[in-house]
Amino acid sequence: MHPTSLPSGKLDEDATDWLDFLAEAGISVWQTLPLGVPQTGGSPYQCDSAFAINPTLVPEDYLAEADYDMQAFLDWERKQACWLEDYALFASLKIHFDKQAWFEWPAPYRTRSAAALERFGKQHADVIRSIKWQQFRVYSRWCEIHKYARKRGIYLFGDMPIFVAHDSSDVWAHPDYFLLDEAGQPTVVAGVPPDYFSETGQRWGNPHYNWEVLEANGFDWWLDRLRAHFAWFDIVRIDHFRGLEAVWTIDRDCDTAIDGYWQSVPGDQLLARFAAEEGQPQLVAEDLGVITPEVVALRDKYHLPGMAVLQFSFDAFEDNPHKPKNIKPNTVVYTGTHDNDTTQGWFDALQEHEQQHVMSQIGAQSPAQIVDTMINLALGTQANLAVVPLQDFLGLGSEARMNTPGTIADNWQWRCRHEQLGSDFAQQIRTKLADYGRLGQ
Repeated sequence: MHPTSLPSGKLDEDATDWLDFLAEAGISVWQTLPLGVPQTGGSPYQCDSAFAINPTLVPEDYLAEADYDMQAFLDWERKQACWLEDYALFASLKIHFDKQAWFEWPAPYRTRSAAALERFGKQHADVIRSIKWQQFRVYSRWCEIHKYARKRGIYLFGDMPIFVAHDSSDVWAHPDYFLLDEAGQPTVVAGVPPDYFSETGQRWGNPHYNWEVLEANGFDWWLDRLRAHFAWFDIVRIDHFRGLEAVWTIDRDCDTAIDGYWQSVPGDQLLARFAAEEGQPQLVAEDLGVITPEVVALRDKYHLPGMAVLQFSFDAFEDNPHKPKNIKPNTVVYTGTHDNDTTQGWFDALQEHEQQHVMSQIGAQSPAQIVDTMINLALGTQANLAVVPLQDFLGLGSEARMNTPGTIADNWQWRCRHEQLGSDFAQQIRTKLADYGRLGQ
């Protein structure tokens, strides 16, 4: 569950109450979506920065507090030097130019003229410092949440999108790290071919990395990004992991993803460098979609858990890796992810003959048993970690769906209510986890 789905949508007392609820329920892992600053539409997968945290996650009075240790702020500012100055400049320029995309700014700012940026920095020093201060406060609050989670025996499990938004501080600050033309426009864009979610594929529009330049620089930007995520989380999922083996490449003039092509990238070298410097990372590979033997080999070379989603398990192929009998220990199993409908909503949308097939496959005696049976199936697999969305534990329908891929409106909005997180409910979950030997504490 993402922090925005807490009752207040904030990292206030609701966040610590949520951790208390998880501890009471015997749940030892809290998985979130990316923490970044979302752009229009609210998607945490399209953000202003690969490093900044969304300041609206904390209450305004927390951001405004002036009683702080100046030395602590200065120390933090120095440690974040690889991204903070660029982001604060970028964010202040976005304000100055009324939210225009960076590639629409006047040339001196678009192309990062040193003289223009120095002059702007002096003229807008207060705004820039305020943006840095907001980041310091939200970073500090997340550290408090992380510390409290550890106290309660709960691991934080985060998500890192493989791509960054075109209109981001990262692309503006490091255009040589991306495949752009002289005007700052992508020459090719990212996406995925046709799949379960879309007959025409998904054209995400993110610029592709210039892996040749990144590799020549020792993957420093990527390593900084991974380290930042492991400062926030105990476990990190790489969204679209297959993009570290090969990426679906779409000409920028194509309106859909149908006519794209696969292009290899040096993800093996990146992971080797990270493992050499940081040891065995607690990474999870989001290996859904078009997964080739090469992707599996890359995942397994670094002993990374993959994913299984039970909603994908009901086809006629006996070797389907999402079928409970095929799920291996080094896997994270889900009833559904943030991109799926809730289990109840998914089942309700099936045709009657499909519903009958699902019920017969999982041994449910009636439609009313579907959600509980699917949760039991997930808990009963060999997977080392089972993740059940709160919406499924609550038995909610499509009204509680978090995201519908390929759409913009009405996503990322669901919130739980205080009364849904009572002690009796926590004890029900705890009993179920105990029955399957999955009590976290």
